[in-house]
Amino acid sequence: MPLKLMYITNQAEVAMIAEKSGVNWIFVDLEINGKDERQGHLDTVISRHSIHDVKRIKNVLTKSKLLVRVNPIYEESKNEINMVIADGADIVMLPFFKTKDEVETFVRYIDGRAKVCLLCETSEAVENMDSILTVSGIDYIHIGLNDLHLSYNMKFMFELLVDGTVEMLCNKIQAQGIPYGFGGIARIGQGSLPAENIIAEHYRLGSSMAILSRSFCNTSKEMNLDQIEAVFDYGLNDIREYEKGLLTKDLAFFKANQEFVKGKVTEIVYTSSK
Repeated sequence: MPLKLMYITNQAEVAMIAEKSGVNWIFVDLEINGKDERQGHLDTVISRHSIHDVKRIKNVLTKSKLLVRVNPIYEESKNEINMVIADGADIVMLPFFKTKDEVETFVRYIDGRAKVCLLCETSEAVENMDSILTVSGIDYIHIGLNDLHLSYNMKFMFELLVDGTVEMLCNKIQAQGIPYGFGGIARIGQGSLPAENIIAEHYRLGSSMAILSRSFCNTSKEMNLDQIEAVFDYGLNDIREYEKGLLTKDLAFFKANQEFVKGKVTEIVYTSSK
C-alpha cells in the first residue's frame, strides 16, 4: 500500500491542488499552546491556523480526508474538539501528550464521532507507550520527530530513526494492529537526508503515513498557483513511482539503505556540532 500522505495548509486553493495531486489527508493545524516555547528558536513552522479554517477547508474537499490537530489536553479541549468535529474534521490529532490519562480523555471527548490520531512527540509518551496502547479507540499513531528529538536534546530529528527509538515504537504499535507513521518527507532527491532514503525506511518499518514537509512545497515563498500545482503533480508522481520500485526490492536493499541512513545522519550531526 502506498503511504498516506498529509499536507499542512489553511489555504483553500492549495488544499484543492494537493487533493487533486493525490494527497490523502489535508492537515489544518490549530496547535498553539506551548509551541512558541518549544520551537520558537527553530526554523520550524508554527502554523497560526484558526478554528474558522476547519469548515473552510472541509468545504473544498471532495475526496481527501480532513485532519485537524487540536491543542494538547487543557481546560477548553472538550469545546475545541466538539467545534472541529461539528465543522467537518474526519480525523482529530492529539499532540504533545505524555500519559495514558490524556489519551483516554481525548478518546472520550471524540466519542466515536471522528477518527483518533495520536502524535507521539514527548519522551514521556515513549516511556508510557505500553500503557497508552491499552486504550481502546486509537485509530492512528504518528511519531513526531521534530518535538521528540527536542525532548531528548538531540541535534537532528532523524537521529531517532538510527538509534532504534522509531523502530521500537513501530514494533509496539504494529503489534496492536494500529496504522502508524513518522516524520516528514521532502521531494525525491531533496532534503539533507534524501526523501527516497526516508521512504525506504518507512517501507522497512511497516509505516503507512508521512507528512509532506514544508520543503516539499513552501507556499510562503513567492509562488503562484500554477507553480504550486506543478510542484505537487511532479512531486507526488515521483514519490509514487519510487514507492512502486520499492515493492520489487529485497531485504538486502533495505539493509543497505538503513546503513546509508545511519551514516548520513551521523555525518549531519557531526557537521552541525562543529
